[in-house]
Amino acid sequence: MALYCIRWSLSLSSLIMSKFLQSAFVISVGVMVAATIATGQTRPVGAPGAGSTVEQAIDLAAKGRCQEALPVLKRSAGHIPDKDLKYRAAMATARCAMSLGQAETAVATLFLLNREFPHDPEVLYITTHYYGELASRASQELAATAPSSYQALELEAEAMESQNRWEDATAEYKKILEQNPNVPGIHFRLGRVALSKSESPANTEEARTEFEEELKLDPANAAAEFSLGEIARRAGQWDEAIPRFTSASKLDPAFAEAFLALGMSLNSAERYSEAVIPLERYAKMLPADPAGHYQLSIAYARTGRKEDATREMAIQRQIVEKTPSGSRP
Repeated sequence: MALYCIRWSLSLSSLIMSKFLQSAFVISVGVMVAATIATGQTRPVGAPGAGSTVEQAIDLAAKGRCQEALPVLKRSAGHIPDKDLKYRAAMATARCAMSLGQAETAVATLFLLNREFPHDPEVLYITTHYYGELASRASQELAATAPSSYQALELEAEAMESQNRWEDATAEYKKILEQNPNVPGIHFRLGRVALSKSESPANTEEARTEFEEELKLDPANAAAEFSLGEIARRAGQWDEAIPRFTSASKLDPAFAEAFLALGMSLNSAERYSEAVIPLERYAKMLPADPAGHYQLSIAYARTGRKEDATREMAIQRQIVEKTPSGSRP
């Protein structure tokens, strides 16, 4: 159970990160598609000396002469046959696009790099760095152009959350609701803040109320359903936890944590045959997590599937042995 509490905390943290990434896409995703289409429409016909022209553009970019280099790189980077040259051209394109404030070109190039060169450390590094910079630019523009908007207040409150300033964050979120009582997501964040404070019956009840209010505004909020399920699971209230986790998994079929929590709750309620399907689903979604295999081995063992139980327990041990102490696969 301790392991799962940690996993649940990580699940909620990922929601904060998703909001951060959304800030980067606010200024880029819409125009990214248009940029990609435009690139395809202007695809140049291969010509003698094209490679040397790209090399010259890369050299100009390295010297900081992006105004001259970028037009050539934009026309060429996506359809260079030589992999090494394509890599260097795309890297130069992304750097120049960021330096010139051309967010749509930068994002389109990052997508190209991640598609053509997956798992490349430098690609992953600049992707992280540039999206972070785009998010920072977007938040600065929001603060400058609409400082009193609820979106600006929400970003400020999330920053306070990241600094563990729970009371300040709560005040900001409530200020948003005073101005816009029907904004989705704010009650969920208030519930999350309540659970982040010191554990107490009062804070737990406050969180429960906020998650329930969120579902009144947004019945499709899988995270709110999951959070109510987790509150019930911690209290051993399986009859409430199981329907909540079931609902969360239906609302968001990609919500892996909901399947694990559902399977764990069903195991705890000794409903082992019902636990098998959600736990099998989780083990397929996150095969490197030993918790899923461990819970699945319990469900198999209690339903007479001894060989399957032995297999899952062996997989769980192998993963644990290969995982450095204290780290999560």
